[in-house]
Amino acid sequence: MRLRHLAFSLLVFSGLARADVDLTDDQGKPVHLAQPARRIVSLAPHVTELLYAAGAGERVVGAVQYSDYPEAAKKVARVGSYTAVDMEKVVALKPDLVVAWKSGNRDAHLDKLRGLGIPVFINEPRKIDDVARSLSQFGRLAGTEAVAEPAAKAFRERYAALAARYSARPKVRTFYEIWNRPLMTINGEHLIADVMRLCGGENVFAKLPVLAPAIDVEAVLAAQPEAIVASGMGEARPEWLDDWRKWTKLPAVARGNLFFIPPDQIQRHTPRILDGAERLCGQLEEARERR
Repeated sequence: MRLRHLAFSLLVFSGLARADVDLTDDQGKPVHLAQPARRIVSLAPHVTELLYAAGAGERVVGAVQYSDYPEAAKKVARVGSYTAVDMEKVVALKPDLVVAWKSGNRDAHLDKLRGLGIPVFINEPRKIDDVARSLSQFGRLAGTEAVAEPAAKAFRERYAALAARYSARPKVRTFYEIWNRPLMTINGEHLIADVMRLCGGENVFAKLPVLAPAIDVEAVLAAQPEAIVASGMGEARPEWLDDWRKWTKLPAVARGNLFFIPPDQIQRHTPRILDGAERLCGQLEEARERR
């Protein structure tokens, strides 16, 4: 009896392991896997982090430069950068799935991989809740739903709690500075703009047509933001954030609302986006108190 039960269990398990996976990616393209992926190459740092958060970290055999979170991701073989993928290295890793980033990877590279018969899944999160959706998708692709679904649920619950606390607060006109030379910001379609909305911030450049446009100082002065938020390149506050202090009549300067958030907490489409959101929400609360 025990042997029959064991045989039945093994049959069920093997059937699940071989179960087809059919998903539509964020570009609207169907992706079919004969079974959950076992060898995954990630072509963006945020994708690598999401795969680990979805319980698929042990299946990531290749990743691009700056895939540095969690710590284990640093040990994964490198296949170039997201803008300059080393195709030979990718193919040599014999992946059964490549997860790519539409905004960062080149179409020519992705088309070549598809031409070689390698399934490519495009990830393109634009809203905060897209992080939870990505976790669920990656869990299905790798067969790690037991980890991915609770992670997605926990993310949505934390997101809802922040929204309940901050989204209806009085609006704060906010300028987000990605970089200083060239001076760059984000429009209303960017993930960071969604974080602003969560915190009751109003993106002063929301109506610009480009996702991450270059602007000039005069445009910022004309927009009269109450808060300026910068990210920079690492954990240290960028020195160029203080360049705005020369414009003493700018509300953000006059009220001392020059804020910094580490880029990994607000520019990556991962669960850590809520760490950045919590920080931004607190900063905009300070701005309201200084009115």
